[in-house]
Amino acid sequence: MKTTINRHVGMGFFLLALFFSNPSFSQNKIQLTLQESIQYALENNVDAKNAQLETMAAKALVVERRAEGLPQITANMDFTYNAIIPLVFVPSEGGFIPPDPNNPPQSDVIGVRLGTNYSSVLAVQLNQMIFDGSYFVGLKAASTYKMLTEYDREKSENDVKESIKKAYFTVLVNDERRKIVEANLQRLDSLLKETEILYNAGFAEKIDVSRIKVQRNNIKTELDKVLTAEVISVELLKLQMGLPLEYEITLTETLQQLNPQDEIQELLNFQGTRRVEVDQIKTNIDLINLDLRNNTSQYMPRLGFFGTYQRNAAAQTTGAIWESNRWVSGSFIGLNLSIPIFDGLTKSAKIQQNRVQIQQLENQKYFIEENIEIEKFQSRTNLQNSLQALRVQDENRELAMEVFRMTKIKYEEGVGSNFEVVEADSALKEAESNYFSALYDALIAKVDLEKALGIL
Repeated sequence: MKTTINRHVGMGFFLLALFFSNPSFSQNKIQLTLQESIQYALENNVDAKNAQLETMAAKALVVERRAEGLPQITANMDFTYNAIIPLVFVPSEGGFIPPDPNNPPQSDVIGVRLGTNYSSVLAVQLNQMIFDGSYFVGLKAASTYKMLTEYDREKSENDVKESIKKAYFTVLVNDERRKIVEANLQRLDSLLKETEILYNAGFAEKIDVSRIKVQRNNIKTELDKVLTAEVISVELLKLQMGLPLEYEITLTETLQQLNPQDEIQELLNFQGTRRVEVDQIKTNIDLINLDLRNNTSQYMPRLGFFGTYQRNAAAQTTGAIWESNRWVSGSFIGLNLSIPIFDGLTKSAKIQQNRVQIQQLENQKYFIEENIEIEKFQSRTNLQNSLQALRVQDENRELAMEVFRMTKIKYEEGVGSNFEVVEADSALKEAESNYFSALYDALIAKVDLEKALGIL
């Protein structure tokens, strides 16, 4: 609970700092770094909030289990109207009072009405468990379950961090792609104006102008797609963060700032740390072992203490029953011992199920540990391959840019054709598209490796 309070306080200071550092915050505009996005998501993402609530519920469960071993005190009050007081039959020595005194029947019993029209009982009862083998096992199980919810919360937070990083990188990549496509469009606009001037002066053909217009229209369509993708990626980031969609966000960090080369190299050399998935499966095994102990403890006797203090009153009228001199006291105390003898082998079947479940979880634990090692190897290899592909595509982009520049110079000097310029621009566009695809793959591979190494 203390940790949760500290987080809420920290988020309050975070939002307060945003308010004072950014005047546009009041107009629903926020500037965010990657770390601020993650921190906000950890407090507002639906899965993260539910995981925190589950932890709070588990803490309450521990209190509930502990309370079972404390004295249980209850108070009861009964008020009864005996509409028809039943007869109690006792042996007769001289018969009983008949309805017709002139014709008394013979009988060996007498019917006597014992009771009053109204009665009331006020009682206080105390029950205290003295010995129950399953109590301490249940208390331990509640604490272990609370630990499991902590691991579940950590797993949920890791998933949130992963989704926020990928969404944040997607926005940055789309922003860079938009800038490149806009630059391509400006380049073609400039080329189109120059070609139209040459065409009007008689130094170019109509097909040269049409060819560039076709290429420009394709770039314009590509720009519309990129703008749409950028808007969608921003909305997805806000959704992952739990930020209201009416807010406008601006990302203040660049891809270069978030992915320095030395950090990537350290990541490739790091061997990894603990994974919360292993802690989860180990805790589940502990819970099943505790359930096994609980089922085993059911063979043991149970001993409890009980005590009752009560006040009773009776009267023939409702008003008279509340007179203080009619109330009398009563009390009793005792012990209750319950010894299990035979349950049709129910407990034995439960114990057998527990043993099977433990074996299943042990198999799952082995698989998870092996799978984690495969994840590390695969993620590290994917990142290395993605970085190599990124370097190749970056080189291709530079070469395509150089080819376009030289082709355009040749065209402007009259020793090259318009067709070559359009082809060079198309090749440059493809090289840039391949570069950003490789860049996105590298960023996703980096996040996957961080997850595999347990350092999200």
